[in-house]
Amino acid sequence: MKLNVGVIGGDGIGPEVVAEAKKVLDCIGARYGHTFLYDEILMGGCSIDATGEPLTDEAIAAAKASDAVLMGSIGGNTSTSPWYQLPPEKRPEAGLLKLRKSLNLFANLRPAYLYKELREACPLREDIIGDGFDMMIMRELTGGLYFGERKTEEVDGVVTATDTLTYSEEEIRRIAIRGFDIAMKRRKKVTSVDKANVLDSSRLWRKVVEEVAADYPEVTYEHMLVDNCAMQLVKDPKQFDVILTENMFGDILSDEASMVTGSIGMLSSASLNETKFGLYEPSGGSAPDIAGKGIANPIATILSAAMMLRYSFDLDQEADAIEQAVQKVLEDGYRTIDIMPTEDKRATVTQVGTKEMGDLICERIQ
Repeated sequence: MKLNVGVIGGDGIGPEVVAEAKKVLDCIGARYGHTFLYDEILMGGCSIDATGEPLTDEAIAAAKASDAVLMGSIGGNTSTSPWYQLPPEKRPEAGLLKLRKSLNLFANLRPAYLYKELREACPLREDIIGDGFDMMIMRELTGGLYFGERKTEEVDGVVTATDTLTYSEEEIRRIAIRGFDIAMKRRKKVTSVDKANVLDSSRLWRKVVEEVAADYPEVTYEHMLVDNCAMQLVKDPKQFDVILTENMFGDILSDEASMVTGSIGMLSSASLNETKFGLYEPSGGSAPDIAGKGIANPIATILSAAMMLRYSFDLDQEADAIEQAVQKVLEDGYRTIDIMPTEDKRATVTQVGTKEMGDLICERIQ
């Protein structure tokens, strides 16, 4: 099978971790008889440097022509980078928002799973961790506050900023359906997160989710206010299966969930439209402070490539092979610096760099 993959290396550590994911995909191709054809696409700060725009029309066209897109990270240090002296619509993150909208990537899947080998990296107490946890955060990605009308103006001599949070019932319904579909493949539980005690948009969210839930009698569901959910994630994370929520809440809660697992460098993500097309990227940022040092953790990007095989290409066996190889590398005691245990337990593991981790995973695939 020939598969066309658009590749956005991006900024910071992005090109380094994407290189390892491509290496792993090529190992999968060699083992299972697939050919991955890569089309390099500029987006983010590197695109600003080259074209003056965070995302060009040509880049969007290239992404649309791909079967799926694999991405690293974009952006830089907001306090020192010249990119952040530009107007908001010209900054790196504007390119990502534009890409999501252009490709209609409305459903963001962020798994948060605690590997037993990384229990030491989890900041929670042992009695809270228990047997571990495994959740999927389903975040609506193209509506809400991030895409609403916004303005900054002077009102009666006072500078005033306005951001508008808007959702239609159709936007809510399609992400809810996707969330319940995913729950059917997991433990059949959905926690819908909103702020219905305050926001009209959340009250509509709750109403539509209840309508969708009626079509999934096998799935148990509950509503939870976002502030309570933030507390429950650190109090009892194993209670969650699928967390279904809107754009800004999902942005915040998924980062919280990532740190509960021990390292954001371990967490993959997928952004899907209504077809098989998806954008696959690590949950972490561009980490410009460690770019070029060869110490970044590539596992999140490699696991994102596994999600690409599973959700866009229906190659479950190949995706399983990557996930099992990652598990085996961790079992064998190899760690990048971000997931190293405390000093007193370091004698049992071996620290490796970005490229070494990619090589180790490839060895176990082969």
